[in-house]
Amino acid sequence: MQHSSLLVVLASSLLALGCPGDDGEPEADGSGSSSGGGSSSGGEGATTDTGPSDGSGTDSSTGGTTELPEPLPPLDATPTTVDERIVPTHEVASEPTLDPRVPDERQQLLDEGYGEHELGPGEPILELDPGGPVPPAPGPGASLLTRFVHLADTQIADDESPLRLVAVDSLFISGAFRPQETHGCQITNAAVRTINAVDDQTPLDFVVLGGDNADSAQTNELQWFLDILDGAPVVHCDSGDDDDIVPGEGNDPKDRFAPVGLNAPWIWVSGNHDVLVQGNFTTDTEADAAVGSQVPSGSSTRDWSMPGGPVSTSPVVADPARALVDTPTLLELVMASGDGHGVTADTIASGRATFAWDVAGTDLRMVVVDSTAPTSDSNGVITDADVEDLVRPLLDQAEADGKLVIVSTHHASGTLSDGAGLGSDPVPGALTPDDWRAFLAEYPNVIAHLCGHSHVHRATYVQPMGTRGYWEVITAAIADWPHQMRIVEVHDQDNGWLTITGIALDYSTEGDPLATEGRALGILDFTSNWVVDGSGTPEDRNVRLWIEAP
Repeated sequence: MQHSSLLVVLASSLLALGCPGDDGEPEADGSGSSSGGGSSSGGEGATTDTGPSDGSGTDSSTGGTTELPEPLPPLDATPTTVDERIVPTHEVASEPTLDPRVPDERQQLLDEGYGEHELGPGEPILELDPGGPVPPAPGPGASLLTRFVHLADTQIADDESPLRLVAVDSLFISGAFRPQETHGCQITNAAVRTINAVDDQTPLDFVVLGGDNADSAQTNELQWFLDILDGAPVVHCDSGDDDDIVPGEGNDPKDRFAPVGLNAPWIWVSGNHDVLVQGNFTTDTEADAAVGSQVPSGSSTRDWSMPGGPVSTSPVVADPARALVDTPTLLELVMASGDGHGVTADTIASGRATFAWDVAGTDLRMVVVDSTAPTSDSNGVITDADVEDLVRPLLDQAEADGKLVIVSTHHASGTLSDGAGLGSDPVPGALTPDDWRAFLAEYPNVIAHLCGHSHVHRATYVQPMGTRGYWEVITAAIADWPHQMRIVEVHDQDNGWLTITGIALDYSTEGDPLATEGRALGILDFTSNWVVDGSGTPEDRNVRLWIEAP
């Protein structure tokens, strides 16, 4: 189904841009959250150089003759939210304030302090257990099994794509526009730089993604993401014309830059935005429009030839780098990047991003499960066939091998559905949330289910009748407030219990003016009431989760 056919009836009334609305993703219980539109706080006027970026980490406009930029230096250290927290200084508006999609109104919000913050006191790690027996004191042989970072929902977006849906943000497609999305590449690079500082302080075993790494299933978005995490020589997060929002090199988010690259290995997880247009629509009917110059009826994008990149429905400069990816194409690109990030030829042949990844030197195994819907549905779909053909064999093997298991998907159990989204038919054999919970609880060696999608921190003990249970842990989004990831540590407490410690982590903008701009726009999105608070409660953020060892 073409998304434009569903939206055309809304287009004329919504292009006035007067309507606020919903966030990027539904809450973990399936209810909507609110977000908003906006744009970058771009410069006084855009000038245009000839030659679009080729989307591959090189810049075709330079002809290969320009000296490459230098990556930012390593951070000396980075505090966690146990030490200090970023606190907006402007109170949150009682209702959506102004419209960040409109450049003048966005600038007014910045001028009025909606994007400012201060550093507040940190939060302690709270001890949570599943109820019942109180865990005894740790034994003398308590030990760390693994330490890693969960990085979810970066949603790097090509904000000049003809398939954007700016005008219907929050009214029809949640999270179709964010004021900070033009800075998404720089924000993601700042997150990588922060993770490297964490790794320098105490080594990490790996980084696992939470899905929604790209925003709209485009090749260039995916390639930008891969190049940032793998540390390509240069990344140019621009499409169509070579925009120069602020004249000069390295001083606006459309300029090329050198990413720092992750020091630790990282594991791929697919989200709905990685395989569906705007996270909601199948790619098969949108392929020609994605690489063309016409903005389809019902769509709306941004014009960076104008100051502030206002909303536009005018033709764009076509770009073949915007080609849409299906799951096999996506997995081929991931496997070809770096060490493959867990994806193998067998993964690609299965048609689903489902695989196992062992944490070297430990008895822990990550089992990544593809929860993306094959239909036009932002919610997750895991079918009986997925379970019996792919997931159960992986969990059976882990149990036979004596491995503890953390299952990682994009969607939490509460956002699994039958796939009947925007006019789609239900997917045969789709599991209900309770089906999925009961399935995971069959395996006493499954200690946690790690998720993204809901853009909110949450920690919940799941215990279907007659089972030991496991922890479901959702990490908030880099794309939306509070713009955080998690450090996760698993300890054997040498007393018959394990602990899973999760610590919320802000990305650092030290010495990084473009990431600083992006943070201000993200805070503005929150304080002007265009996105809900994804922080969760203290019991969802910095936590030590106890679970009996199998």
